[in-house]
Amino acid sequence: MKKYFQTIINIWSIKDLRDKILYTLALVFIYRVGTHVVIPGIATNSPAFLPGHKDAEGLLGLFNTFAGGAFSNASILALGIMPYISASIFMQLTTILIPQMQKLQKEGDSGRKKINQWTRYLTIIVTAFQGAAYVTYLKNLASKGDYVIYSNFEPYFWVSTIIVLIAGTLFVMWLAERIQDNGLGNGTSIIITVGILARLPQAFIQEFQAKINKNGGGMIIFIVEIAILIVIVLALIMLIQGVRKLMLNYAKQLVGGASRQPLNAARQYLPIKINAAGVMPIIFAQAIMFLPTLVSFTKIESGQGIARMFSDHSNMGYMIVYSILVIGFTFLYTALIFNPRQVAEELKRNNGFIPGVKPGEDTANFIGMIMDRITLPGAVFLAIIGILPGIASRFGVTSSFSTFFGGTSLLIMVGVVLDTLQQIETQLLMHKYDGLMSAGKIQGRN
Repeated sequence: MKKYFQTIINIWSIKDLRDKILYTLALVFIYRVGTHVVIPGIATNSPAFLPGHKDAEGLLGLFNTFAGGAFSNASILALGIMPYISASIFMQLTTILIPQMQKLQKEGDSGRKKINQWTRYLTIIVTAFQGAAYVTYLKNLASKGDYVIYSNFEPYFWVSTIIVLIAGTLFVMWLAERIQDNGLGNGTSIIITVGILARLPQAFIQEFQAKINKNGGGMIIFIVEIAILIVIVLALIMLIQGVRKLMLNYAKQLVGGASRQPLNAARQYLPIKINAAGVMPIIFAQAIMFLPTLVSFTKIESGQGIARMFSDHSNMGYMIVYSILVIGFTFLYTALIFNPRQVAEELKRNNGFIPGVKPGEDTANFIGMIMDRITLPGAVFLAIIGILPGIASRFGVTSSFSTFFGGTSLLIMVGVVLDTLQQIETQLLMHKYDGLMSAGKIQGRN
């Protein structure tokens, strides 16, 4: 306990780190306040705002989790940062698949600024489409009595709400960029994580109340669920930090007719991550799975066929298709971001080699083979993590609490916490303080 308080004192004594933490907390506070500001035209005394009102379930419930409850609150920030993420993913794919975009990306800062600007424009378009669907969703709930829309707002409720939602998403995007530039951690990830964590206490309370009720299973079942959740988090940390180390040697260099070891001649390792793709395969898979749901966004409950199946993450067909997509996207994204041939050329240029493997083409093939072997179990484990919320729902876990048993929410939350702690530890070590852990260093996703 004494070391814990000393670490807190050390963190607070570093002015740069302290300013970043306070700046990030201030912007997060502004974001959380914004999630409770209701869209103009909706009465705050609507039944949807009463305690105990049922939240959206399925993929809409997951969307609500990412938005920190703003989705079900009919907030001006209801769509959150997700349209910006969708636009960013699309632009990232174009830089990989379109040669002109690849050339633009290689132009340096000017190219990146153009791509970022186009991403913002695309964000507005995506938000407009999602905003129109969300307005229809609100009007559908209003017809059932969940929301009350003032009659004097009815004529222009569509236009005003879409404009407000676009402004809200752009504001959240601006907050994320400010956190990225002047705060602590990745701004977009911090915004999503804060939204997820904001729903955690309420999910715990709902699950606890459900289990202590009659026929709920009792306190023992609740404790077992918490224990399983802890085990899943530990396994997820192992997945994020797991690496396969390939031993490297560096050849001796002739300097002035004498043979000597270069400065980097000490035996080193090439770390290959088990899950090099991170959370991107799950995000890609959910984006595709969400499309059929978006088609019938306004009538989720009465939807039939594929749209109905894709709106229920506990459906067996949904879990099978979802798992296949996650595994496929894991291999695809890993192949896009990790080039064995480039690594082999870099090793050859620096006189490095893998013992027992010839430099050049043989090294590239060997690294590619190792990458394929460790990517498969990583992809399967990632797919299992992705469908765990659906499995938890099938075993009677409440919808809000089941989202924390795996999937994107838990993966992002654990990864962002590790990244943030890694940055804090780096700052401590730079200022010659002890790190956060006495044994080993904290490893983030990068």
